[in-house]
Amino acid sequence: MCRWAAYIGKPLYLSDILIAPEHSLIDQSSCANKGKARLNADGFGLAWYSQKKEPGVFKDILPAWSNINLASLADHIRSRLFLAHIRASTGTEVSRTNCHPFIVGRWSFIHNGLIGGFERQRKLADMAIPGPLYHHRKGTTDSEAFFLIALSLGLETDPHGAMLKTIQCFQDFTTDQLHMRLSIAMSDGYRLYAVRYSTELSAPSLFYKMHQSKDGYSVASEPYDTDFEVWNVVSNNSFCTFHAKNAPIIVPLIAQNYTAACAWSRVMFWVLFDKQADLLKGLIDCVCVRRKTNPHLQRLAGSRLVYAPFP
Repeated sequence: MCRWAAYIGKPLYLSDILIAPEHSLIDQSSCANKGKARLNADGFGLAWYSQKKEPGVFKDILPAWSNINLASLADHIRSRLFLAHIRASTGTEVSRTNCHPFIVGRWSFIHNGLIGGFERQRKLADMAIPGPLYHHRKGTTDSEAFFLIALSLGLETDPHGAMLKTIQCFQDFTTDQLHMRLSIAMSDGYRLYAVRYSTELSAPSLFYKMHQSKDGYSVASEPYDTDFEVWNVVSNNSFCTFHAKNAPIIVPLIAQNYTAACAWSRVMFWVLFDKQADLLKGLIDCVCVRRKTNPHLQRLAGSRLVYAPFP
């Protein structure tokens, strides 16, 4: 798995989090405590916001501990909002295009975890990315596909709802039980959002803390210092919103009634084949009316899979 850290608040040097602490993100690249992999050496990346809407980005395939440019940049860049990620690949190749963060416009996205069986779902995932967004598909990771699908499902206007719809989208790519582990940080340059979710008993770790000066929040996959008492554990199935000047808002990612609705949608609309064309068209019309016309459903209707996510 990967490790990441993010910050929102009064501007500070990136090195104050990435390098200076006892268990900084650089230290975690060679000796992580909370992840399944202690070594996270398959590249790294940064996204930081300053005066412009779109973030600055720096990525490399070298281990974070061995890149002298990273240390120099972190010592000289001050930012009010930044995300940093060190990568441990779950199977895709080591390349800059597969390093996080992924950027589209003002949005940045980092992820620790995996989507089980993604190699069998990749084609369907790529088909679910609309044309206007597909040119942003530079790499081959499940994380990038998840991000782009979320953007197409309303991330810019409703981040929480987009996460729900994207999880359901990936569930609808398979007839098997979905195996998904998510620890996500993302930002539009104004707020910092975080997600902790797993379809299994344990989810990738996630923590946050308020800085002692009370002018900012850090969010991380594991504490980057030894002052453990000030770190708060984020429970599984959580959607978090952080703002520099307000208390964090942490709510359940998926409510019980939403889970029940998703299960019903899979029972009713999953396996519909071309030889049943008349029935297929009738059910598509029904879902489009019920869900106010879903563009992904219309685009995939000609295939053997019908995607019917519930908002």
